[in-house]
Amino acid sequence: MEKSQVNKFRRLIRMINWYPPYLFSGIKIVDHAQDFSWFKSRLVLKWYNKNLVGTAFGGSLYSMCDPFFMFILLIHLGEDYIVWDKYAHIDFVKPGKGPVFAEFRLSPEEILRVKNLVDKEGKAIVEYPCEVKSEDGTLIAKLRKGLYVRKKNR
Repeated sequence: MEKSQVNKFRRLIRMINWYPPYLFSGIKIVDHAQDFSWFKSRLVLKWYNKNLVGTAFGGSLYSMCDPFFMFILLIHLGEDYIVWDKYAHIDFVKPGKGPVFAEFRLSPEEILRVKNLVDKEGKAIVEYPCEVKSEDGTLIAKLRKGLYVRKKNR
């Protein structure tokens, strides 16, 4: 990855923590890999992101997971590919009553698999699982993200 691209993505990661839907939902990127293949997000329970029964609002739990698999593929596949969110399914397992975390990782082998599949087929829909967990590791929600990937027409 070129140095200018790395700097662009570093700015994006810093700025996303100030993105109003994240900032006002209590969501923050708390860590990421230098090569942008792994991200960790956190949702801190505040008065403004609680639901009627005082636990984490489901929309905030989903939002903390929304863009990261797409980010990873966009960054690693490069400008010759289009990556769009296609679908998501979330299963709320337990109420979020405090800080919760989610991690997103795609290996170099998985990124290469997607690239080769799209290069061969022209497009693909890939799916990745994610878990939202409390500080003590209790499972709060399970998520499946489906992404549409294709080569740009040039």
